[in-house]
Amino acid sequence: MKQYLDLMKHVLETGVLKEDRTGTGTTSVFGYQMRFDLNSGFPLVTTKKCHLKAIVSELLWFIEGSTDERRLAEIHHGDKRENIIDKKTVWTANANAQGKNLGYENSELVKELGPVYGAQWRSWKNYDGSSIDQLSELINQIKTNPNSRRLILSAWNVGEIEKMALPPCHTFFQFYVANGKLSCQLYQRSADIFLGVPFNIASYALLTMMIAQVCDLELGDFIHTFGDAHLYSNHIEQANLQLSREIYSMPTMKINKDIKSIFDYKMEDFELENYKSHDSIKAKMAV
Repeated sequence: MKQYLDLMKHVLETGVLKEDRTGTGTTSVFGYQMRFDLNSGFPLVTTKKCHLKAIVSELLWFIEGSTDERRLAEIHHGDKRENIIDKKTVWTANANAQGKNLGYENSELVKELGPVYGAQWRSWKNYDGSSIDQLSELINQIKTNPNSRRLILSAWNVGEIEKMALPPCHTFFQFYVANGKLSCQLYQRSADIFLGVPFNIASYALLTMMIAQVCDLELGDFIHTFGDAHLYSNHIEQANLQLSREIYSMPTMKINKDIKSIFDYKMEDFELENYKSHDSIKAKMAV
């Protein structure tokens, strides 16, 4: 995926040094955009191994509307809740930090993350106390009014940000239908280029594919727009290693064609074919 490596190179060459809330320090640029033709393959980074199961389980967790890390662990590990208390997910560090923020002595037992993505996608709190299922309304609008310029889902609920373990980084996305094809543009206010962005690209590309299928549309483009795109200071060596590696062809994503509702997808409905990648590269997440 040349687009991703071009972003990394751009930040290394033109970025400015900035402090951040984690105290780690970053090299950062403001404003950048990538475009992926979803008919050319599934945009999963090949210069390091990316684990699809983590991407799919988180996306299904969002779609379900859950904000409980134990439920994410259930989806990811395919196990019952009583068996997953010590198993990790991509949200474990944030769940533990949330417990500390709330003053719990044993923060690792606090798995409720507050009204993060799933809550905003499925039960946005309205001014009158009611809830709005943004995802259901979005899909209905794509089906019934595809020319609308309001095919938008937002996770940036100003009134609930202080209750969240992590305010949304991928803040809102918009769909666009033309010539029977569905495209999606994501705006990401803050982007951890080394650890987070490969995950985000694949997640929203997959979401676009899932929604296209249930809306009986062909695939268009996924456009990824950034606000603050940054490399943490302890990821520079890893980034340079990636830039030294050969790019392989993008894999293909197969989705169970029998699924007709966005809420019916399960882990076993996705199959990645012809994914060739270099070895994974370890790096510490800034929390």
